Amino acid sequence: MAPEMGMAGTTVETERGLVYGPGGKRLDVHRPAGATGAMPTVLLWHGIGPDERDVLEPLARATAALGVLVLVPDWRSDAPDGGRSHLLESLAFARKEAGGLGGDGEALVLAGWSAGAGAALGVALRPEIADGRRPSVVVGLAGRYDLAARTTGTAPLDDLAAGKEPGVPVHLVHGTHDAVLDSQWSRDLAAALRAAGRSVALHEPETDHAGVIMTAYDPAANRCVPTTDEHAVRAGRMVAGVLAEAAGAGSVA
Repeated sequence: MAPEMGMAGTTVETERGLVYGPGGKRLDVHRPAGATGAMPTVLLWHGIGPDERDVLEPLARATAALGVLVLVPDWRSDAPDGGRSHLLESLAFARKEAGGLGGDGEALVLAGWSAGAGAALGVALRPEIADGRRPSVVVGLAGRYDLAARTTGTAPLDDLAAGKEPGVPVHLVHGTHDAVLDSQWSRDLAAALRAAGRSVALHEPETDHAGVIMTAYDPAANRCVPTTDEHAVRAGRMVAGVLAEAAGAGSVA
């Protein structure tokens, strides 16, 4: 666990590879070094690529530098249940173990990127899948919400149309240059939430699908990798600010 300097000038330490549930999957813990007291906590889910927690490390560390405990688990979309058990096991772990890691498992921000975004919103819409407990805030990054959520098996937009409510504030971020999932999906969700009288904020940085998590897609590796591209760094810093603000630790940059 080697401390490194985070984006905000705060030293961030990362603890990698904690087993989080019966499925044997692992997660990484990112936190500001030397922090005392219970930090705001974010559980951050990656997208459909199996076991890609490393893809979210740039964003997770930038968020931790703002005074947040960030947990990033692996999960497998190709599991027989589509990853549902992994996702819910990581949520149970975060609630139970965040306190021992320096965070607050009771005031938990649940965030996800791409397929992880719909999965996160699904927990708020159908809290019965998580012992009846909603997160404090949901943050959806570059998601599509007309498809069945990996956590619930139902589409968030369909649940909203059926009268289900998230019951907590929702923050959405979607790049205006996203060629993988058009930003219209997040606009549609924001409109549906507003029509239902729910609290929602939509941010649309000038970046692409990978840029919102401070990465660039590498075709050779078939995955997103850290980048210094200005649009991605700028967007990633903004997203870190959204996450920190949602957790009660900072403000949008």
